[in-house]
Amino acid sequence: MAQSVLIVGGGSSGWMTAAYLVRAFPDLKVTVVESDKISTIGVGEATFSTIKIFFDYLGLKESDWMPECNATYKMAIKFVNWRNEPGHFYHPFQRYETVDGFNLGEWWLHVRPPQAFDQACFTIPALCETQRSPRYMDGRVFDERVQSFFDDDQRTARALAEHRAQYPYAYHFDAALFAKFLRSYATARGVTHLIDEVTDIRLSEDGAIGGVQTRTSGELSADLYVDCTGFRGLLLNQALGEPFISFGEYLLNDSAVALQVPSDTERSGINPFTTAAALTSGWAWNIPLYNRNGTGYVYCSRFATPDAAEAELRAHVGPAAEGCKANHIKMRIGRSRNSWVKNCVAIGLASGFVEPLESTGIFFIQHNIEELVAHFPGHEPDERSVHDFNRVVGGCIDGVRDFLALHYQAATRSDTPFWRAVKETPPPPSLAERFDHWKHCLPTSKNIEPQYHGFEAYSYSVMMLGLGSAPTKPLPTLARRTPTTAQQAFDAIRRRAQHLTNQLPSQRDYLARMHDGVA
Repeated sequence: MAQSVLIVGGGSSGWMTAAYLVRAFPDLKVTVVESDKISTIGVGEATFSTIKIFFDYLGLKESDWMPECNATYKMAIKFVNWRNEPGHFYHPFQRYETVDGFNLGEWWLHVRPPQAFDQACFTIPALCETQRSPRYMDGRVFDERVQSFFDDDQRTARALAEHRAQYPYAYHFDAALFAKFLRSYATARGVTHLIDEVTDIRLSEDGAIGGVQTRTSGELSADLYVDCTGFRGLLLNQALGEPFISFGEYLLNDSAVALQVPSDTERSGINPFTTAAALTSGWAWNIPLYNRNGTGYVYCSRFATPDAAEAELRAHVGPAAEGCKANHIKMRIGRSRNSWVKNCVAIGLASGFVEPLESTGIFFIQHNIEELVAHFPGHEPDERSVHDFNRVVGGCIDGVRDFLALHYQAATRSDTPFWRAVKETPPPPSLAERFDHWKHCLPTSKNIEPQYHGFEAYSYSVMMLGLGSAPTKPLPTLARRTPTTAQQAFDAIRRRAQHLTNQLPSQRDYLARMHDGVA
């Protein structure tokens, strides 16, 4: 088995990789070399629910790391003004309940209860609206029909046994503090940390990486190299020449501008959700941290200049944006053709990125790391194993690409040149036929992308309903069934939502208790 790994680049991807590898292989020699002149982009401060499994695997409790990273809970994404008419809906970390063989999304089209579909079908939107914590003050996670009370130890065992089990929440955190925390975790367990600049990559006769030349530490070598150099792809794309596949023909946004906005959480509370608000040439995110808000505007440079985008973002944020420094980012949307080439594996932005609309940046990092461990090489990489790794990783990124393309295809907003261009942009061929079908029948587990990409059928259904492209009529078979049980289910969800909003503490109160060392 490979005895040494050199990770080039720090940030979230580098230190997540180092921490996970040293936990998985305690006797593996792991070195991280990173420049102190390259800062973390920080777009990936919102996460996906599988991140809980990452922390569980490292043996970390929330009280260990959340205060150190100004972290908060995230139970959903709130989509604002993605339709022609103003309004919002939530995409929660909560599956539909099933009644008489059909999920409540299908029944909502038939019964048409007075509540909007997300409020009628899920309890989490009510918790978001009232800024609830997903945990009671004693640490228990809220009770839901598909979730029983459980503590961290119970959940750890279940999560490791069922890797892709859905957790009812994810997190927001400061990406720079997150990397710093994991750096301390990893170096305390034997990872070598070098602050240095890479000046050259030496290739061996077979075209693999033979060594990494640095400015002060000389040449560094290892059995396996991990490229965590972000959009530069210093090892994989530049040194090894692996092609990058652009998704620009399907996803128009290629730029972002970000602000770190102060917030008074004692006065305003802390929202347990990420916000994605449609603007004239893209959409704006808002990620509430314990001490500030991470805010930014993802846009298409064909329709807005950096100055215009920054001005629109500041107007969107309001007076709180005054004096906040803007960070402009040029995004590389797509993926490397292969993320593992010879003795080099790309993790993070060097592997692929599809804009932060569904908070998949950290998810991609975690997924690549887990697949690397599952395919970890012997003395030399096995071609069949490398091929399987690339198939799984590429299919995951492509699946998320299609899911994000669905957001733009399904959104009915059409009031600006950008949103009209979005409607004229053809969907990926792998999505086109499915999307036409879903206009007449909501997505199911049998007709979404089968390759694992983190999103289940209920997420597709939520987006079709929320964005305005769902069927206008229910399934004909439901007309032959009595809706009584479904109506009872909607009533029960409404009662449980009210009970939970009355019983759960606010997120601000729960996290303040954690910061005081009590929770």
